[in-house]
Amino acid sequence: MALMTVEQVAEFLGVQAIRVERLARENLLVPAEKDTAGKPLFNADDVKRYKTLAERLGGL
Repeated sequence: MALMTVEQVAEFLGVQAIRVERLARENLLVPAEKDTAGKPLFNADDVKRYKTLAERLGGL
């Protein structure tokens, strides 16, 4: 399982990091775990599935 940081997810989705943090807070993108600083880490497969779903629904 590959993990992605908030910044990596933001770059992949083409949004700002604050938006990724909000998606995590709203449980729209669920973090797999947290790093030593308490920041969320996301499963790469979950991020890809979220991007596909968001594109089908009209975009991010």
